[in-house]
Parts: sequence; C-alpha cells; structure tokens
Amino acid sequence: MKQSHAYKHIRFKSVKQSAAALQSQFGLDKHLSFRDVGGGFVVLEINNAICSASIALQGAQVMTWQPKTQAEPVLWISEAASLKQGKSIRGGIPVCWPWFGAHPTQPSFAAHGIARTAMWDVKQTSINKQGEVQITLSLQSKQHPQWQHDTLAELKVVVGEALLLNLTTTNLGDIPITIGQALHTYFKVGDVREVSVHGLADCPYIDKLSSDTVQQKQQGNTSISSEVDRIYLDNGQDVLLEDGSLQRTVRIQKQGSSSTIVWNPWIDKTKALGDMGADDAYLGMLCIESANADEDVITLSAKGKHTLSVCYSIV
Repeated sequence: MKQSHAYKHIRFKSVKQSAAALQSQFGLDKHLSFRDVGGGFVVLEINNAICSASIALQGAQVMTWQPKTQAEPVLWISEAASLKQGKSIRGGIPVCWPWFGAHPTQPSFAAHGIARTAMWDVKQTSINKQGEVQITLSLQSKQHPQWQHDTLAELKVVVGEALLLNLTTTNLGDIPITIGQALHTYFKVGDVREVSVHGLADCPYIDKLSSDTVQQKQQGNTSISSEVDRIYLDNGQDVLLEDGSLQRTVRIQKQGSSSTIVWNPWIDKTKALGDMGADDAYLGMLCIESANADEDVITLSAKGKHTLSVCYSIV
C-alpha cells in the first residue's frame, strides 16, 4: 500500500509479523520499511531527510539513531551484537521490563525482565507534519512463566532530529502489581575518558560494584576513569552527556523516572562479556539509563497505568 499523504498517515491492523506482511500493512514509502536480516529476525528501518534509525521488533529495541546533522551515530551498538531470536542485543536502547537487573526473588529468571527477547506487535505507524516517523509497538503478557500478571506494555517511538520514547505499562488485572524498568541506553562517545555527565551532582547513588550498601553522594559532574555501575536516586532532572572528543552534548529529558543508571564495563568486563566486540570497545560507549529501579519501583493499582518518557536530543 502506497503512502498518499505525509501527515497522520496511520495504519492500525495487526498482522503476522513477517517482513513482507508488515511492509504491506505498515510500511511508509521513502520513510519506513521492514527487513528480515536472517532467520525471521525482523528490523524496522527508517531513512529519510531528517535521520536514519533501526528498531528490532524483538524487544522493541531501538538499535541505531543518527540525525542527518550528526557525523556520528548517537547510539552505540556492538560490532558483535547478536541479531538472533531469543538472544539479547548488545547496544542501542534495550527495554528492561517488568523488572530491572536480577529478579528480586527469583535469581534464575531472565536478567532485566522478559521484554528484551519477546516479540512485540506493530500497532501503528505514522508521519507527522515535521516529517518525524512514529511507531507504536505493544507486548501483552499474561501467565508468562516468569510473569504471572495480566499487563500491557506499549512503546511509542518518535524518530526525527530528536528521539522520543514513551513506555506505558497498563495493569489489566484486578490486583496491584509492582514493576521495575529501564530504557538501557548505550550512547556512542569518542572516548569515554573525555566525557562529562552533568545533572547528577548531589544525587545519592548506590554503587553496584561495592559490597557496601550505604548510599554515597555524587560530588560535581560524573567522569569515567574505571568500571562504573551506579544507580542514582532522586534524579528527575535533565542529564547532559558532554563529549569532548566528538564535540557534542546529548540532552536526556525524562518523566516518570526518578532513578538514573550510569554504566561502563571497562577493560576486564568487556573481555568477559563476549558480545562487546573489540577489547577496547568500552572506550566508545557509555550507558545512561532512565529507570524505575531500586527504591524507585512503581506500584500500579488495578487497571492503573504508568508512563516512562525519555527524549534524547543534541544540544
């Protein structure tokens, strides 16, 4: 089906998620297409005058995003990332849901929840007046072996010169549920040793690398000179990633989140992870994750909903 108008061109019908069927129902000529990269692994691709981007339907994971004004991608993805069904993808923006990190009571359950390797449904595609491409993906979970609650997760992605993600969870059941979540964003940097993270000064944080559970307090801006894995609490303000090497600053604006994770695996963990790529891959990335984690988890009443919203832009 050809696109006849560039404004609010919307398709709602859900179909079997082969690339050809999705292209027929949701493809937007010259803006959005679907491609099978092998073994039934379908990727949604955007390439227009404003930006380029790609989203894996497995995990609803934004893998790449690069405004045409930028010489380098904004998101980092490993050269060794696995694009295979059932395997998590190293890089981009993984959706951690409905818990962050290890499950609070079941250590054998999947790290970061069930969403990362689940197949999400395409519900809607459109283009707005500004030429931004909008995609809505959904995941309905009921009686999953690791998640026994009737819930609906919807991710709306707006792709243009800025990148907006709205992750909305609706409790379809009759009893309250508690969720943790994160948009686990990997940023591409020129050299992580030359970045400065602004907006976390004076925030309490939990150092996940320390056996000491006492909260610490961030003094000044955050710089990276070794492995870091911190959950910053009471943080709802904008965060800026200032990159001295690439000479750009990325603004991270969020709502519905009071916790921010900063993570870099550094040398030894990069080698141990296996899917990070080259041994020095850690120098080219930094994760700044907008989350509901630790004491910031969300309790949803029966039929209640919550939205975690994050906008990424170049200052």
